[in-house]
Amino acid sequence: MNKINLSNRIAIVTGGAQGFGLSIAEKFINSGAKVIIWDIDKNACEKAMNKTNSKNCSYQIVDVTNFEDIKIKLEEIEKSHGQVDIFINNAGISGINTTVAEYPLEEWNKIINLNLNAVFYCCKAVVPYMVKKNYGRIINISSIAGKEGNPNASAYSSSKAGVIGLTKSLGKELALKNIAVNCVTPAAAKTRIFDQMTDEHINYMLSKIPRNRFAKLEELSSLVCWLASEENSFTTGAVFDLSGGRATY
Repeated sequence: MNKINLSNRIAIVTGGAQGFGLSIAEKFINSGAKVIIWDIDKNACEKAMNKTNSKNCSYQIVDVTNFEDIKIKLEEIEKSHGQVDIFINNAGISGINTTVAEYPLEEWNKIINLNLNAVFYCCKAVVPYMVKKNYGRIINISSIAGKEGNPNASAYSSSKAGVIGLTKSLGKELALKNIAVNCVTPAAAKTRIFDQMTDEHINYMLSKIPRNRFAKLEELSSLVCWLASEENSFTTGAVFDLSGGRATY
């Protein structure tokens, strides 16, 4: 597999202790970057440290739905590492599967807060650091659900659609600087997020993928690694499909 050069780059991966996030972190480390995992699960972070087994990987316990917490942690990273080159907004939850009419308001707000508001908070906080250095790569992990809308998953679909809109807006705002902002819309992959879904919903998602399988973690991390590199010097505000042929636009 081709190796992307991320030598001397400092990367933050939210929700990086497992699933997509950990796969991205491992890919970055193997490409020469120093990675700081942001997660709220200390046990998962410790397991991630054991799995990566690298001096170039560390973690911070961060609540990405808390803007003040984000700002404090970024200040700490600037003091310890001097810069933030790459930021991956990956943290998210799927929420329950039910109709719009029956969707609990509290559950809706929880999903929007983590899947969309937190992405905004992180972008808002990290952009000034990148502008100061005139360099940065932000990749937001959205979902094919944000493009197509999954039935009985309105909160998740809406939050991921919002991430696409945010990515396009921020990409245009920063287009005259050496900062690229893009997002990826993967189909589902077999991670712990499946624990939050019904079997019926999982089968529905699989039935919509022409390749007739779920995405592999390394397929996402390879794409994200290129987007996070200097090689991606032109594309910004874009949506990169990783849906196994499902996407219709």
